[in-house]
Amino acid sequence: MTEPLVQPFHDLDLAPVLGRRLTVLGSTGSVGTATLDVVRFARGHYGPESYPLQALTAQRNVELLAAQALELRPALAVIGDRSLKAALTAALAGTGIRVAAGAEAILDAGREPSEMVMAAIVGAAGLAPTLAAVQRGAIVAIANKECIVAAGEVFRRAAQDSRGVLLPVDSEHNAAFQLLDFAQAHAIEKVTLTASGGPFRTWTLDRMATATPEQAVSHPNWSMGAKISVDSASLMNKGLELIEAHILFGLPPEKLDVVIHAQSVIHCLVAYADGSVLAHLSAPDMRTPIAHALGWPRRVASPSRRLDFTEFTQMTFEKPDLSRFPCLQLARVCLQMGGAAPTILNAANEVAVEQFLGRRIGFLGIARTVERTLSGLASEMNGPAPSSLDDVLALDGAARARAREMCGVAAA
Repeated sequence: MTEPLVQPFHDLDLAPVLGRRLTVLGSTGSVGTATLDVVRFARGHYGPESYPLQALTAQRNVELLAAQALELRPALAVIGDRSLKAALTAALAGTGIRVAAGAEAILDAGREPSEMVMAAIVGAAGLAPTLAAVQRGAIVAIANKECIVAAGEVFRRAAQDSRGVLLPVDSEHNAAFQLLDFAQAHAIEKVTLTASGGPFRTWTLDRMATATPEQAVSHPNWSMGAKISVDSASLMNKGLELIEAHILFGLPPEKLDVVIHAQSVIHCLVAYADGSVLAHLSAPDMRTPIAHALGWPRRVASPSRRLDFTEFTQMTFEKPDLSRFPCLQLARVCLQMGGAAPTILNAANEVAVEQFLGRRIGFLGIARTVERTLSGLASEMNGPAPSSLDDVLALDGAARARAREMCGVAAA
């Protein structure tokens, strides 16, 4: 390959990137398994020494965790449920792989000496081990948006103190990360995150009132876990992503927007003061942003689907209907309020989604539960952002307790 005319062609030695030891927190979930797909591909493409694994963790899926460990040989395998330690120990007997169990062991996995950590544990359960990784100065690929939404200030301070690196893995934020010219922040006019609209994009409120968990998790474009799929169906996912973008990129709320793009091909658009709009496009495959994060600051090959423009006869864009998807509006309110509001919003939503998946409230009860929780914690909503993990967990616990009370009202 000849040297480009417009700029020097930089050294392509990928050894420092491919040699990073990697910990995957939540290796059996959708992001975790996609991450290991990228690792397998890299080992086949670049060599078996690529991305040596330090630790893999899971909460209960001991069979898959054991299979991953037997194949990919991490130094440590951790199961969160202590009752499953014996099964994991038996499965890995004679391999030399260390085995541990329990919440403290998952926390310790975040402290293991790996250069890079994929934070893929869903929900508030991922806060402590992810923070531990940031505090020791690791490169942390954040796939758990709740870490940033619920504890953004805590993570900001930890990264500053440790000089750790946070890399966004959500497809929209990873796209924004690639598009934003931080050297010209004054010229950024608008960052627009796209949303597929989920499985209920064209449904009426009456029809959504009867939606089942199976229908809610049946996403038209993406393969995701149950909680994230329900958030996508309610558009709460996009509201949480607005808050995440505000914290990650330091952009004011008025410079952040959402548009419905049903094809999920464009993941983010960045408009600049000169009238230029830059778009990031890729097939809807989480292995693309994962590969970008694992390879940063270089680019590495991945097994992700390639985009074929001939498959698309059109690309559509529409404004979200806040009357049918009030969760997005609730998130916007919390984004404007700042402080403690995002932490409370996230906790209330986690409880409401859990109750919906357990068939104890209906789909529309998710938004009602969140709204009533926010109203019931009005004084807390106006408080400052929590400044420590203990503060986050205390506020999170109070919000969850109130949300569980409100779920009884929503179910009535």
